[in-house]
Amino acid sequence: MAREAGVSLATASRSLNGSTRKVNEEYRQRVLTAAAKLNYSPNLSAQAVARGTTTTVALLVADIADPIFSQIAAGVVREADRERLIVTVAATDRDPERELELVRTMRGQRPRVLILAASRREDDPHNAALEAELRAYEANGGRVAFVSATDLDFRTVRVDNRIGAEALARELTGLGYRRFAAITGAEGIRTADERLAGFRAGLEAGGGTLERVVRHDFTRDGGYEGMRRLIEQGLDGIELVFAANDVMAVGAMSAVRDAGLTPGTDVAVAGFDDVPIVRELTPPLTTVRTPLEEVGRRALRLALGIATEEDEAPVRTEVVLRASTPRRASTRDAEQVPTA
Repeated sequence: MAREAGVSLATASRSLNGSTRKVNEEYRQRVLTAAAKLNYSPNLSAQAVARGTTTTVALLVADIADPIFSQIAAGVVREADRERLIVTVAATDRDPERELELVRTMRGQRPRVLILAASRREDDPHNAALEAELRAYEANGGRVAFVSATDLDFRTVRVDNRIGAEALARELTGLGYRRFAAITGAEGIRTADERLAGFRAGLEAGGGTLERVVRHDFTRDGGYEGMRRLIEQGLDGIELVFAANDVMAVGAMSAVRDAGLTPGTDVAVAGFDDVPIVRELTPPLTTVRTPLEEVGRRALRLALGIATEEDEAPVRTEVVLRASTPRRASTRDAEQVPTA
């Protein structure tokens, strides 16, 4: 093909393979014309071996159907488009052993970047093996980034989970709520633990009490089962249930309805993340907004080494009050309500 275009092998290679070295535009067009004429396409596998990497970004999420992870993935994809990279996504099903298996498989495909976005467990027995795989991957030119807190020493996008949950608790006690329960993930899941700790701290500061904590899967069905358990045991005056993420809150609100109760009236519900669907619920869900697409964009910028100082700072969250947590009338207000 180089002969057909009348250029050197090096020029033909640079024209076709996206080299960072500038090629004369006339020569580049001649190469492209010759490639079309000869029906030539680059051997991507050979390129990967030669470069030690590809133009792909490997993204691991817990569950691509979960709107939290799908929004993070959308952010990674949008940022990858800007960098002319391609994203491949795999789901771990929240299984650490499966995650380790996928990392090993993806290493063999030589992605330029590997992003791990599944929630981390502090006591995961696979952590040492996972770290060894990632160190070997970086030693061969790859770059790793994590989403959410981890004890592993890699680039990490950190979300203000504790601060956001504490702010939410303060806002809710300001609305007049005093007696709370929480539905959260299994103990040891870093994101869930940070949010529960922040919520406790906010309640203590605002005069509320966390009377019960139910742990279940960090999913919609986990939220449903957690709320069902609370209702079966008797709410006993609990005014508001905090679910540690929005998909758990969606499940919790379904369980409230299935029990013949009304969310926001018989028991208030709040979540965390502000995925789009919660604005369409009846009633719309009070939550803590996390800019999830921005989280994905930051993860890729960190991994590529093009992050700004702002990218390296914790991602800020914001409390969003909606109708699932209406203001409670105080005793004094109730006394002033005229009777018929």
